[in-house]
Amino acid sequence: MSQGFDAVRIGIVSVSDRASSGVYVDKGLPALKDWLTRALRNPITFEERLIPDEQAGISSALIELVDAGCALVLTTGGTGPALRDVTPEATLAVAHRVMPGFGEQMRQISLKFVPTAILSRQVAVIRGQSLILNLPGQPKAIAETLEGQRNEAGESVVPGIFAAVPYCIDLIGGPYLETDPVVCKAFRPKNAIRAV
Repeated sequence: MSQGFDAVRIGIVSVSDRASSGVYVDKGLPALKDWLTRALRNPITFEERLIPDEQAGISSALIELVDAGCALVLTTGGTGPALRDVTPEATLAVAHRVMPGFGEQMRQISLKFVPTAILSRQVAVIRGQSLILNLPGQPKAIAETLEGQRNEAGESVVPGIFAAVPYCIDLIGGPYLETDPVVCKAFRPKNAIRAV
């Protein structure tokens, strides 16, 4: 499956006071790994972090993952309006560039499912040659946000954000990500498509 595809290192971060202290089992990291393993044809090395809702600690983890060579870093949790939700602030603090389109599209997708999506504050940023994306906390919402919404025939009705991720990573000098179109069809301009 992964023959001939660029290897990629991906950071996945679950932000939760309770899961990180063992009060309940974290579902964010397994959900991210499951979706990414299905969606990408590239060989993936995951760098995982399960950390509490502490702004300085989240920022440190993000910097550490970028410095470790993660072309893509995905966080889950801590993006609502609750007082302990500081993932967006921690992410913006380490940004070299902000990519507002990702957050806008995530909220549009989630609003198709729940009216409370308007409360989400997910952001996306570039740090160096890495793309950092804040995702929702629930596994179902993670998949919906990445994949988008399909109709009964399986056709995309609302594009998920991941369709734009591979080309974004191309543009910032990262590895060439090849998606499985059954899960998520990446969009690239014709001149950016590499023959496999």
